[in-house]
Amino acid sequence: MRSPDRTTPRLWRRAASLTAFGLGVALLVCRSAAAGALPVAVDGESLPSLAPMLERATPAVVNIAARRTVVVRQSPLFSDPFFQRFFNLPLPQRKREVRSVGSGVILDPDAGLVVTNHHVIAGTEQVTVTLRDGRSLDATLVGSDPATDVAVLRVPAENLTALKLADSDRLRVGDFVVAIGNPFGLGQTVTSGIVSALGRGGLELGSYENFIQTDAAINEGNSGGALVNLRGELVGINSQIISGGGGGSIGIGFAIPTNMVRDVVTQLVAHGEVRRGLLGVATQDLTPDLANAFGLPARSGGAVVVEVQPGSSADEAGLAPGDVVVEVNGRPVRRSRDLTNVLGLMTVGEEATLRIVREGSERLVQARIGERAPHAAVAQGVSQRLEGATFADIDESSPLAGSLRGVAVVRVERGSPAWRHGLREGDLVVAVNREPVASIVEFNKVLSASKRALMLEIRRGRGSAFILIQ
Repeated sequence: MRSPDRTTPRLWRRAASLTAFGLGVALLVCRSAAAGALPVAVDGESLPSLAPMLERATPAVVNIAARRTVVVRQSPLFSDPFFQRFFNLPLPQRKREVRSVGSGVILDPDAGLVVTNHHVIAGTEQVTVTLRDGRSLDATLVGSDPATDVAVLRVPAENLTALKLADSDRLRVGDFVVAIGNPFGLGQTVTSGIVSALGRGGLELGSYENFIQTDAAINEGNSGGALVNLRGELVGINSQIISGGGGGSIGIGFAIPTNMVRDVVTQLVAHGEVRRGLLGVATQDLTPDLANAFGLPARSGGAVVVEVQPGSSADEAGLAPGDVVVEVNGRPVRRSRDLTNVLGLMTVGEEATLRIVREGSERLVQARIGERAPHAAVAQGVSQRLEGATFADIDESSPLAGSLRGVAVVRVERGSPAWRHGLREGDLVVAVNREPVASIVEFNKVLSASKRALMLEIRRGRGSAFILIQ
């Protein structure tokens, strides 16, 4: 009989040692990979978890319930004022209460300031803020800016928690972020992802666009909520999504960076509105073809001045068509909207330092921001039924310019006749009594000729409605 092989146990032991060594290396590699993806310890916790950070951050994120009254569309036949007058029919006006939900972020606990999106509270008559601890507080509007989709509310300053604002200019593509909000009215919800892109624009979501793009799930009701980094600092206010048609998240969401939010909130708290100045130039992106035509070397971009308004600040500073703006106040200008975003948040009297390229050489230009022309408002005597509302032609910097024709509602005083009839800031009046209006002149002309009820056709956000004013 063959004796047992005494080397077998040694081989087993050696194989076991190699296996253990391999597993140890694998675990070390996995741990290193995990360290690159998520923190291995948060507040002393040995397991990677966002819970400690969220325990600090979530009390500063609130749910917002807004209530508004809208006019329900009647049958086109019965809502036709000519049909009503011919048959001597009464002017019916059915109204319906609409409730919507959104999110907000507490920025100043001592003053009770909450920031959210303009489109969350636009046209609302009552806003209720619900805190993480279950308290419901009535909110008042401090100010709102449709151009950046930012609004500020005030609630009683009682035991509130705020989020620290991060420098959004330091964000990088690939940074981990967490979205906190109230999707579909379910209550506070947390999703995570990364920064997918920075400086997104051209989406026609507002006049000033510099969005953070993220794949953290953002759905209806998340608007106005917080986008935070892994330290729990606010880097953006969730604003919009691109949806596949079903209204849900497909991994393309957009947030307003905190540096823009900070500037807008400062003005809204101080003035109730953003008082934008004017430089007086029209620009377009510097493309490679244009750079070649101007005899410029290959650059990373810029904004080409195509028009200078006579007598404007730009004119006084010596800017001329063909100048290429590559930097403003130390910030690089790669596209025309980069210049628009910076100048749009500067106030009258501020100094702007522009680095330009003219005929192949760089130079610095100092320009003082001037005043915008005052809005052309409807005279109080034209129609007392619209008293309290201020109307204006569509601002040329608005994304609506060129795509829609109408008259913009730039301000509505709360409690005024215009407010009670349902007009809200941000509305666009496209017709009066079925007659299209494309300017203040046409608007005033139709109002002056109308001695009966007014039927305003308006665009509000992505929808349309009729407002009947008797």
